[in-house]
Amino acid sequence: MEDRKDSELKRFCSRNLLVILGFSFILAVVALLAVGLTQNKSLPENVKYGIVLDAGSSHTSLYIYTWPAEKENDTGVVHQIEECKVKGPGISKYAQRVNDIELYLAECMERAKEVVPQSQHQETPVYLGATAGMRLLRIENEPLANRVLNTVTNSLSRYPFDFQGARIITGQEEGAYGWITINYLLGKFTQKLRWLNLMPKGDDTQGTYGALDLGGASTQITFVPQNKSTESPDNALHFRLYGKDYSIYTHSFLCYGKDQALMQKLAKDIQDTNGTLRDPCFHPGYEKVMNISDLYKSPCTKRFETTLPFHQFQIQGTGNYQQCQQSILQLFNTSYCPYSRCSFDGVFLPPLEGDFGAFSAFYYVMEFLNFTSGETPSQEKVMDKMKEFCSLRWEELKTNFGAVKEKYLSEYCFSGTYILSLLLNGYHFTADSWKHIHFMGKGESGQQMEVPLKNGRIELPHFPLAYLFSKLTSLVCDTFPHELHVIPPE
Repeated sequence: MEDRKDSELKRFCSRNLLVILGFSFILAVVALLAVGLTQNKSLPENVKYGIVLDAGSSHTSLYIYTWPAEKENDTGVVHQIEECKVKGPGISKYAQRVNDIELYLAECMERAKEVVPQSQHQETPVYLGATAGMRLLRIENEPLANRVLNTVTNSLSRYPFDFQGARIITGQEEGAYGWITINYLLGKFTQKLRWLNLMPKGDDTQGTYGALDLGGASTQITFVPQNKSTESPDNALHFRLYGKDYSIYTHSFLCYGKDQALMQKLAKDIQDTNGTLRDPCFHPGYEKVMNISDLYKSPCTKRFETTLPFHQFQIQGTGNYQQCQQSILQLFNTSYCPYSRCSFDGVFLPPLEGDFGAFSAFYYVMEFLNFTSGETPSQEKVMDKMKEFCSLRWEELKTNFGAVKEKYLSEYCFSGTYILSLLLNGYHFTADSWKHIHFMGKGESGQQMEVPLKNGRIELPHFPLAYLFSKLTSLVCDTFPHELHVIPPE
């Protein structure tokens, strides 16, 4: 009897031992797999963040960037991960209501708090740079401009980020950094030319593009002239890129952005009316009432200010391209030039050299007019299109482009005519050199670029053009970098 019990016990233990061993083996396999998966699982990325506010004359945009905290070979790659357009006009328009600035910035700053991890808030730098709109306000009323900047500073300092400051950049900075930006995006500082089909066909792989920038309050032209000696030292900048010295010509025309140019034209043309302005730069059937006080409050229109017997005037569009152009050309004073060659208003301009990239409002207007796809159309074709477009009746235009805001839609005739007048008559592009203008938007290149950090370098991908580059380099560099080493990745 005991023998049978012992035998059953042994069989029970044997069966259970096999089960135990089998179960243990399975556990071991699962454990090994778990260890393997855990070892191969990517750990949370250790990154840093930066916030840049681009305070233009007509609007403000917030951009969020990220880059690895641990740089390989002292190099980090920056990516733009968020863009937030602040609702409302440019910050200069808040000069008389600075108490509204905090609410004005709140939505995008709250969005930044959501995008940037809370653990990174305190070490995330924030920088705001303002351009021509604030430059005009500073000319008109410097204490008021300082009050706007102080209010912006106080508002942004309340957020849990590392606020770096708010400042107004100069026109020269805006032009120079626009030139640097566009040539980085084009890969013109390297031996490899790989951007679309816009590269010049030749052996000079170091030839740079000129930069044409058009905003609401100012416009900039910047390029490398053939003759390095300049008649106007104020328009010359010298710096070193890629171990190569560059001497560039740059000038910023304050008051000649498309919005302020329109205000100048209206202030000029209203003088010879009884309060009704039949304006060829607006479409037939378009009507708008404006206050004289709104027209004269800009420093740009002071030269046309006079006492008028009415406080309001009405614009009635007539839609005539040729007449619109003749009115615009009166804004450019070409009767005086103290140099061998000038653009307008007595400003030195060396002979145009090479290809030019035209961006910002140059691009947005020409894109609407369908001139940005493919090769640059001839100036004759652009003029013919403008004649046809300006003659369209306002009601027809609204029907065809109902999704476009009326303010923008109503001004495309003026803006397109103004761009042609500025390029051909202001900057003296000819039928031949016109072919070297390329209208470029912000989404047309994905190259990455490097600028020096205090302890290494940082790679910059594509981001909105023009002076945003200056704010980002100001964010990571102590001062304007006179020595930049740019190395696009393979």
